Amino acid sequence: MLVLNSLDNALSISQAAQNLEEGKLVAFPTETVYGLGADAENPLAVANIYAAKGRPSNHPVIVHIAPGADIAYWAKEIPFEAEKLISAFWPGPLTLILKRADHIPDAVSGGQDTVGIRCPSHPVAMALLSAFKGGKGGVAAPSANKFGHVSPTMAAHVIEEFGQEIQPGGLIAQVLDGGQSEVGIESTILDLSRLHTHGPVLLRPGHISADQLATVLGVMPASADAAAPRASGTLDAHYAPHTPVVQVAVSELDDVVHQLQKNGKKLALMSYLAHPAIQADAWRHLPNDPIGYAHDLYAGLRDLDHAHADVILVEALPQEKDWQGVNDRLRRAAFDSRDVLQKMLNS
Repeated sequence: MLVLNSLDNALSISQAAQNLEEGKLVAFPTETVYGLGADAENPLAVANIYAAKGRPSNHPVIVHIAPGADIAYWAKEIPFEAEKLISAFWPGPLTLILKRADHIPDAVSGGQDTVGIRCPSHPVAMALLSAFKGGKGGVAAPSANKFGHVSPTMAAHVIEEFGQEIQPGGLIAQVLDGGQSEVGIESTILDLSRLHTHGPVLLRPGHISADQLATVLGVMPASADAAAPRASGTLDAHYAPHTPVVQVAVSELDDVVHQLQKNGKKLALMSYLAHPAIQADAWRHLPNDPIGYAHDLYAGLRDLDHAHADVILVEALPQEKDWQGVNDRLRRAAFDSRDVLQKMLNS
């Protein structure tokens, strides 16, 4: 298994760039989460991403480009709004949806006429993208995990997901280790492909908030609509551990825990407030600010998943704008578990 610390290893970056040029897959760190990368202009390599993840072929991936790369190579037109956002937030955790240039394979867009593009700020990602095709290539890279599962924020999470599938001669040739991702949740996705009819549309909230986008654009982005382009990580059910996840209001948490334990259930708990009266089989206490919570969220869910509890209870978060990104991820993680709690309480 080829796992290389890349923070101070130029050779590992060069090897990774070569692997990508040969059509192989490379997992690498970004400031948001770890990505599973392939040459965005190689449809067979992109197809291998979908195969490795078990990802539906119509679910788009995001193309990552180096700082200073020519975005016009990827997009048919670059509106003024995109230029302003790029100046304000790139490199950084913002993905822009633009009309795809005709020569770019539709494998990265799930067959749509749009493409998602971003320039990550993690030093390892920037070094890899600058080395790949002399900084002129693009790396298609969804999160480096099985489809629908919790995104990885450390190299160890990628290894946990793919194990022996990571081999120098295998489908996944290499994992670059760049430490824990700083942001911890996926990038904000903003649709700019329908400006004349819909204006800017926020498809996925993230570290860069709607208010921050509005400050640059001069207008608040609209919410996602039914006709919006499909985008990475926007399905109703996503980001989920194997153990069912259920959000519980702070005011109900003590009673819910008591009843579940009375019914013989094994509980894992994620909270940001102290609950001295509660005893759980596994517990992760996360920071009570949205930035710190986002940083620790996925690692926390993975740790609690290892407890093999009957359910992971998550203390419901504040509904303020600053918490929109993590609330979005938890809502999707809990989507398939909506009836689980009631059944356990009634058992």
